[in-house]
Amino acid sequence: MRIGRYDLLPPLTSRSRPLPWLEPGEPFPPVASAWTQDDPVPGLLAGGGALDVATLLDGYSHGIFPWFSDDQPILWWSPDPRMVLPTAEFRLHRSLRKTLQAFRADSGRCEIRIDHAFERVIAACAQAPREGQSGTWIVAEMVEAYTRLHRAGHAHSVETWVDGELVGGLYGVAIGRAMFGESMFAHRTDASKIALAALVCFCRRHGIELIDCQQNTRHLASLGAREWPRSRFLAHVDAARVLPPPAAWRFEPVYWNELLPPRPE
Repeated sequence: MRIGRYDLLPPLTSRSRPLPWLEPGEPFPPVASAWTQDDPVPGLLAGGGALDVATLLDGYSHGIFPWFSDDQPILWWSPDPRMVLPTAEFRLHRSLRKTLQAFRADSGRCEIRIDHAFERVIAACAQAPREGQSGTWIVAEMVEAYTRLHRAGHAHSVETWVDGELVGGLYGVAIGRAMFGESMFAHRTDASKIALAALVCFCRRHGIELIDCQQNTRHLASLGAREWPRSRFLAHVDAARVLPPPAAWRFEPVYWNELLPPRPE
């Protein structure tokens, strides 16, 4: 999960071998051909192509995602290893547990919504400040592309609301029961963690075993994410993407029971 804002990607002027260049509609090269640790930018697979719905779905179905900054062309990535969060291994620290218990208890003021304000969520992710980082990879072209993907039913937002105000959330891509996290934001302390915990609960309830996090970060590792070999990740995606998706992308309060003890009647 690429957490909101990143340093701009390094310039691609020094290459040990040519980067494949795609025309719109052209198939992706095999992921095994992605740049390795011996190349300037490990994980880079190709450039060019388009960000239409069909291309994005094809890419995600094969473990490929777009990532580029405002001054660069479309770039496609398939890193090895891959950072993933097995939903059964989500690490619920004591402080977050208390936060979730308080959030669930105050149901009159606090709620989780799914796909209620997708465009506001992705806009907030693009603007979310990150200490020591500049620029954003969620450029206008990406916002438009994922909004189209959302309208096609494959991109979803999980949102933290307090007193009728959107205070945090995340968005990602879903194909069958394969879930790919993209970015999150928080306007209040722990609001993005609450949304991630809610996504974990939703995934557990609907048989989604893995959330793709893409990038290795200390924050995600602290919550239970870890690196998998790309081959193992792709085998999971191949099996999960053909399974029937959840019947409805809606969060029910009972889903908190996946992480918290059931509340007494």
